[in-house]
Amino acid sequence: MQSWVDGQPASALASLKDRGLAYGDGLFETIAVKAGQPLLLDLHLQRLAHGCSRLAMVADHTLIRSELLAYAQAMGEGVLKLILTRGDSLRGYSFTAEAQPRRILQASPAAAYPQAYGAHGVQLFDCATRLAEQPLLAGLKHLNRLEQVIARSEWQDPAYAEGLMRDTSGRVIEGVFSNLFLVRDGGLITADLQRCGVAGVMRAALLTHAGQLGIPCQITDISLAQLRQADEVFLCNSVYGIWPVRAFADLSWPVGPLTRKLQGIARTLLDV
Repeated sequence: MQSWVDGQPASALASLKDRGLAYGDGLFETIAVKAGQPLLLDLHLQRLAHGCSRLAMVADHTLIRSELLAYAQAMGEGVLKLILTRGDSLRGYSFTAEAQPRRILQASPAAAYPQAYGAHGVQLFDCATRLAEQPLLAGLKHLNRLEQVIARSEWQDPAYAEGLMRDTSGRVIEGVFSNLFLVRDGGLITADLQRCGVAGVMRAALLTHAGQLGIPCQITDISLAQLRQADEVFLCNSVYGIWPVRAFADLSWPVGPLTRKLQGIARTLLDV
């Protein structure tokens, strides 16, 4: 499946003036596609629109939706990546109001994670890399992912499916490419992402569905002590759904009933 740039088949080279390449000035969304349909599309587009507002990027969201639907239909199945950059500019950090955002769509095969991750749970690597606290960018899926790149380079052992990331104050935030939930006394706890971290689409969907089911949900700072006290722990994202966490450092947890219940909801959200 050929990539599209601004709705047209991509040329061999990107513009060397693109601010996404020069400064990471832009946003992206990673979207699962099944039977030609982009899944959780409304939540992805809501997050994208919020990010554009925060970065003062003026984008045609109706056009973006239309292109995503057309591209997903042509893909059929796999993982679609939308990259939205601020477009071209000359040297320097400043940009003008006339800058035209560039839309890049790329297709990849469906993610082939081991079935055991969802069935039996995963082990987390303890990442030394810490997330910087920057409220202006917190929650956004912006193009600068160097913290995640460095964190993911810390382990090669296939025994670890994901890494746990904390911020510079030691608070537990998320996985390298996932959001984290704790289960305690029948309720859900997930990290407050007002200082750093990515506000995941599956995280948002699970909070909504859990609330509708009357499951208590708390968004708050999480310490390592709270992680130790959790009854269940799981990871989520919009491509794989939910992975129970069975082990981290000297800690271990069972794959509990609330995790299994929410796994069923996530499967429904990622099915057509």
